[in-house]
Amino acid sequence: MDTYGGGIEREYRKQRKAPLRMTLGIGLLGLNGVYHAMQSHHLPRWVPASLAALYIVLLAHMALYMRRARTLVGARGITARWAVTERSRAWHDIYDIRAERLPNANAYADKWITYLYDTDGRRFVLPHMDGRQLDDPSTEVARLREAAARHRGMGWDRRPEVEARIRRRAGHRKAWERAVTGGLIALGCGFLLWVVLLFTSDHPPTFLLLLWLPLGTFALLAALLHWRWESQVPKALQQP
Repeated sequence: MDTYGGGIEREYRKQRKAPLRMTLGIGLLGLNGVYHAMQSHHLPRWVPASLAALYIVLLAHMALYMRRARTLVGARGITARWAVTERSRAWHDIYDIRAERLPNANAYADKWITYLYDTDGRRFVLPHMDGRQLDDPSTEVARLREAAARHRGMGWDRRPEVEARIRRRAGHRKAWERAVTGGLIALGCGFLLWVVLLFTSDHPPTFLLLLWLPLGTFALLAALLHWRWESQVPKALQQP
């Protein structure tokens, strides 16, 4: 983190390297999976090609993120820059900045993450304002909030209507996460069934088991979970 003149101007960027053991483990695991997929004579050609392309895209995205991502703080507001995109909020549109502890984080994972919440209840991650780059993210966020108070023209008081929007968006975000998890479980089950059928039948339904089953499961769960959340939200909270 750089602080210029002790004022509000700050830049949070990558300064500490990720643990070498974790980086090598992830890289070798991905390469091993791609290699075995390409060596298999039972898989359609598009499967190893897709896995290799996905692996390359993920590596490129990670490299771009490590090089380009940062959080820029100035008198006008905050800009979060990621691998290829960025998002800015002026101080009067910023409702809160919160350093939140991640539950169930392992020894090598980041235990803290910092979110910016705007007045519409939306949130996004502030890159490198985390436990990997900062010794005490919660203290750093408290200092940033204190320095930014005069630029906002108001305090950091909680507002019930904004808190309601935050809770509503959090419920829908959880619905998406659970729908994705259900789709991945369906993909895993479909893959196991596909492997069994590969040795017991001449033409296993590849697209059905590896594409349409997980996509259908995801769509169904997303619709049901979002409907369930909205049905439990009071009418005052259902307004955008």
